[in-house]
Amino acid sequence: MALVWGNFDEIEGTIEGNIGRHPRFRKLMDVFPDGDMGKHAITHYTVLEDLKYVSLVECRLETGRTHQIRVHMQHRGHPLFNDDVYGGDRVVKGTVFTKYKQFVDNCFDLCKRQALHAKTLGFIHPSTGEEMLFESELAEDMQAVIQKWRGYSNNAQLTSRS
Repeated sequence: MALVWGNFDEIEGTIEGNIGRHPRFRKLMDVFPDGDMGKHAITHYTVLEDLKYVSLVECRLETGRTHQIRVHMQHRGHPLFNDDVYGGDRVVKGTVFTKYKQFVDNCFDLCKRQALHAKTLGFIHPSTGEEMLFESELAEDMQAVIQKWRGYSNNAQLTSRS
């Protein structure tokens, strides 16, 4: 599950694109068109909740590339909330008003990392061949920031109707 900047035109979709090291910034990964650069990567996503300026998204990976969710979402213009590596650590969508900037900064303080949570992990055990499945609840910091955005989004909708 990921909290990302912006809203999606479609409720679900698939992002495909080769992922490899950025040619200039070797610590970053980037998406490349099909070809010789990077390795093939597929991310399926479903928007769980539209919160006006951010969206809560479920991501299902077909491949497992380094930074895959972060890179694919950034490539589509939806960097992860508070991701300081891929551009989500600043106001990406919304106004420039001081009150809004202060709200976003407060959200960054609540969740001091990229807003990404591995809710379900599964794999085939290499020795036994047994299918392993692990689930975990959303971390408290992400729950808190999502609740804060819900409140802001609901308040913004009520204000715009008045």
